[in-house]
Amino acid sequence: MKIATITLNPALDLTARLSALEPGEVNLVEQASLRAAGKGINVAMVLKDLGCDVTVTGWLGEGNQSAFVELFERKGLQDAFVRVHGETRINVKIAETSGRVTDLNLPGLTVDQKARESLLATLDKLCLDHDWFVLAGSLPKGVEPEFTRELIVRLKASGKKVIFDCSGAALRAGLEAGPTLVKPNREELGQWAGRAIETDADQADCAARLRGQGVELVVISDGSRGLLWFSKEGTLRAVPPRMQVVSTVGAGDSLVAGLVYGLAQGLTKEETVRLATAASALAVSQVAVGFAGREQLSPMMERVVVTQLMTQGDAP
Repeated sequence: MKIATITLNPALDLTARLSALEPGEVNLVEQASLRAAGKGINVAMVLKDLGCDVTVTGWLGEGNQSAFVELFERKGLQDAFVRVHGETRINVKIAETSGRVTDLNLPGLTVDQKARESLLATLDKLCLDHDWFVLAGSLPKGVEPEFTRELIVRLKASGKKVIFDCSGAALRAGLEAGPTLVKPNREELGQWAGRAIETDADQADCAARLRGQGVELVVISDGSRGLLWFSKEGTLRAVPPRMQVVSTVGAGDSLVAGLVYGLAQGLTKEETVRLATAASALAVSQVAVGFAGREQLSPMMERVVVTQLMTQGDAP
């Protein structure tokens, strides 16, 4: 089962770690790292660690691509990125000992019509032998939110399964195409709904609306409270074990990777949410994205509490 991740606006993540950020003051950084990143790339790394055959694509700046190329080669990811003139953006992440992370996301590449057409041609080619596609992350300059809808419609027309993890206007546009699975957090769901999402009932109402417009699976994440999984078979809650938070960077992407892995491998919904929740919990306990292999998740999976909240007849 071949999986492709689509990262339209990748980044070089400059992560600075310190005890506590003091705004307006000189802060001494205890540790720093610069790595190739992007939501879809993070998802691909975790999927590879789980043993999947993964291709990465999207747009990548020609001017500073070396870190990305090195990562793809080292992790064994198939590189199908479309190169664009210019440099991929740099994002600054300030990680404090408390686990709080402050993001400074710089503008991305400017994408022209030729680059758009090249990406569409690349996706058409990948559709020949890839069954699952993950569309995740933000959009670069020159790309309107409706492009996410265009991509999902195109992939679905080829009979592909599409996992969607964006936010804001890009999320709203893509949802109109009815992706296979969408994974917003409560804040992102509230942006789509136009109101605060505070209770399980609020989440169930939104999930029913999304499934009514063609989304098969709705997974809503809520940090340490875990996730709610809504499908025609009913609703599950998965709660992770309490963790010592080192960094939340990549936690949501690890969750998405676990969901994709479980679905692509034909695991039960209970097994899928347990694995995905464990992957996300493990992510917050470490600095790096990924892990040594699925066996590293086994102890964590045993500590995840999964509860069936609704029966098939009660599903929203």
